[in-house]
Amino acid sequence: MGFVGPRPERPEFVQGLIRSIPYYNERHNVKPGLTGWAQLKYPYGATDEDAMEKLKYDLYYVKHRSFLLDLNILIRTVEVVLFGKGR
Repeated sequence: MGFVGPRPERPEFVQGLIRSIPYYNERHNVKPGLTGWAQLKYPYGATDEDAMEKLKYDLYYVKHRSFLLDLNILIRTVEVVLFGKGR
């Protein structure tokens, strides 16, 4: 597990999400992380629709991942944790 990447989902839900959401398995092409683009951009969600929305952010991260994007995510995460910025 790294610092930045798609946050791992609980194993008991993964197979169901792979079956119900197209391209869900693509998020597993990168190492999971403690923080990620979806965590910064989308609030906590417990439904399949929420998982589908978060997947859009995860796929954006997978497609555009770079040192600068990771650095941006880390800086924004620190802002949220230390200064209460965000949702």
